[in-house]
Amino acid sequence: MRRVVAALCVGGLIAWAAPALAGARRVMSLDSCADQYVLALAARPTIVGLSPRADAPDSFMRAQAKGLPQRRATIEAVLAARPDVVVRQWGGDTRLTAALARRGIATVSLGDASDFDGVRGNVRLVARALDRPVQGEALLADMDRKLVRAAGAGRGRQALYLTPGGYTAGPHTMIDAMLRAAGFGNASRQPYFSPAPLEQLVLSPPKTVVLGFFDLTRAGSDRWGPGRHAALRRVTGGRVAASLPGAMVGCSAWFAADGAELLARSAR
Repeated sequence: MRRVVAALCVGGLIAWAAPALAGARRVMSLDSCADQYVLALAARPTIVGLSPRADAPDSFMRAQAKGLPQRRATIEAVLAARPDVVVRQWGGDTRLTAALARRGIATVSLGDASDFDGVRGNVRLVARALDRPVQGEALLADMDRKLVRAAGAGRGRQALYLTPGGYTAGPHTMIDAMLRAAGFGNASRQPYFSPAPLEQLVLSPPKTVVLGFFDLTRAGSDRWGPGRHAALRRVTGGRVAASLPGAMVGCSAWFAADGAELLARSAR
């Protein structure tokens, strides 16, 4: 008897959910950063296409991407998927978006967020387009809780961000916003991304170093890259506060708050 009741309950839930999803907007994303927003905000049955890198190691939402269709950013692939909404950041081009507009397919273009306000704008933009405002606000509320927990932990200490390719990040980057959210100052004054000044770092080593993307370099690979230079290894020795996973820093999104929390935990 219990099995019959359970089956009826499950059947009732499916019957209730089906009409709710019947009018939902079908969505496709064109690049790996757009994938993150679609996977976080869209109802799974409405996702008709993700980029070919949706389940790559540098995708934060890669576990949620498993089993969903991956498609190239071409007009043929989009039309075959029949989405109502296409989400993109850098995928596709103006010719593709113009072709989609002519066919009545809405395109949502994410801004290049360099701070958490920019992330808030992107989340709300996609949530509105998918008629999922409640899910969008829940995602932002979780982000803000993490930012509150991370605040002030670095106590103003200067930290230098470094990648295996020898690059650092200055003002007007999401890395800078992440460092500041955790209470660190940014040791790099050069705006945007730029090569780390090797000679300057050797002469005046930073007190704190934050690594990024080092988890995605295979053992023995890129060992001659600037970020693995022997002089830099000596400079950074004993100064690494945290190593941020590539999936956490590859796109400007709400999970930058997870990075701020990771930095805060290392500081404490």
